[in-house]
Amino acid sequence: MIALRRFDVTGLAVLFNSPEFLFGFLPAVLAAYWVLRRWSVGAANLWLLVSSLFFYGWWEARFLPILLASIALNFAFGRAIVRARSLSGPDRPRHLLVAGVTLNLAALAYFKYADFLVSNIGDLLNLGDVLGAHWAMKDIALPIGISFFTFTQIAYLVDTYARKASEPDPVRYGLFVTYFPHLIAGPILHHGEMMPQFASRSPRDRGLDVAVGLTLLSVGLFKKVVIADTISQYSTPVFLAFDQGLRMSFVEAWLGALAYALQIYFDFSAYCDMALGISRMFGILLPVNFLSPYQSASIIDFWRRWHITLSRFLRDYLYIPLGGNRRGTARRYANLALTMLLGGLWHGASWNFVIWGGLHGLYLVINHAYRAQAARMGFRLSRGLSWGLTFLAVVFAWVFFRAETFRGAWIMVKTMLGARGPLLPDAWPVEGLGLVAALLLLCVAAPNMYVVLYRFRPGLYPDWFVAPQTSRRALSWRPSFAAGIGYGALFAVALIVLLQFARESEFLYFQF
Repeated sequence: MIALRRFDVTGLAVLFNSPEFLFGFLPAVLAAYWVLRRWSVGAANLWLLVSSLFFYGWWEARFLPILLASIALNFAFGRAIVRARSLSGPDRPRHLLVAGVTLNLAALAYFKYADFLVSNIGDLLNLGDVLGAHWAMKDIALPIGISFFTFTQIAYLVDTYARKASEPDPVRYGLFVTYFPHLIAGPILHHGEMMPQFASRSPRDRGLDVAVGLTLLSVGLFKKVVIADTISQYSTPVFLAFDQGLRMSFVEAWLGALAYALQIYFDFSAYCDMALGISRMFGILLPVNFLSPYQSASIIDFWRRWHITLSRFLRDYLYIPLGGNRRGTARRYANLALTMLLGGLWHGASWNFVIWGGLHGLYLVINHAYRAQAARMGFRLSRGLSWGLTFLAVVFAWVFFRAETFRGAWIMVKTMLGARGPLLPDAWPVEGLGLVAALLLLCVAAPNMYVVLYRFRPGLYPDWFVAPQTSRRALSWRPSFAAGIGYGALFAVALIVLLQFARESEFLYFQF
């Protein structure tokens, strides 16, 4: 079994939740950007590009040439596709597209999946017995963010071929790929959303941009440092114990699974808030990537709300090209299953990720089949029951996502189902269970920050999203002294915890 490679992120500038970033890098880049933008939009964009490359290179400078080569190669392919459309027949641009996408996938496959593939081929052919050693490739370090900047550029090439994109400016294209708020862990950007913003010369209300951005940054920092990193102490030991083959109780297994479900929820939500908040301070809107997915009453709705830009990419550039729902019910379900299997593999080179994706593919097939049957028979489950089934399905799948080994995940799932006996813990983890209950209530009942800030457009909302009436009443955010004090207090608490406990832990999606 190839376990997910964990990273020791030593470059402090790469972490949004580090004092060096918050009080050094970000203020310096922001101040210079606004000064330059008053003089020249092009100069401001060039400054952001250089700053973004520095941000990436600070973590590990040896990967910077890989990023630059990827940008240069894809920009060249995009220009070539544009020229070929006007100089030749329809086949030549297609050949260029296939070549460009193939090279992108080949690079991703080498860095992210070569060790996984070689090791599994060796195990399948029993080459370890023949050679007397484990057959695998060693020392292939994974460039951070490679999945995100590769998918972003594949989408650009496909859209260029479809005459939906064309970028003649290498600085703007480089900024589109490397823009530091999104570079490390998304969202996956779409050319049509970002390039008009980079080229815009329209004046901005910088005070409002900074106010909205700081609000999101404060909330995100609090979620990460105070909530996600705290709840991890109840999930990490449990998964470690199961991976090591230790026997745990039914209660401990459920506590670990629920704690991880909440940890990844608040961790990813925190990153999304901070990324959009940082970007808004520059007057640039990123796509909203997270909309209270644990409020979903179906798996279909869960995937509309969780990692929204990844779901959009998989839909537009994989599911629909496979045929979508245009070739009959059986083919539709097969396309769904394959899309989610590949979506699971996108997260990392591990069979556990494949299983996680396969489970969600199965969930989606069941959900669509249920909807079709329920519509014919005129019945439906209550919202409460639908929510409960959805949440439990998601939690069980998270076990495979988080566990380092398949054996550990399988034993943990069996324990959660009571198949290993009704073991009770030596001491009931009352504090952990109480924290899990409180955070789950917060996920389900609290309004999303993108609802609270809806009137001030903190990001680019998905087409389907309609803000509830709450956004226009008492819970709606407005720039005021009271709001500044309240959200400033969240930032102060998070900063105190960060400095006191040295919690400069990486975001979970940094490793994908």
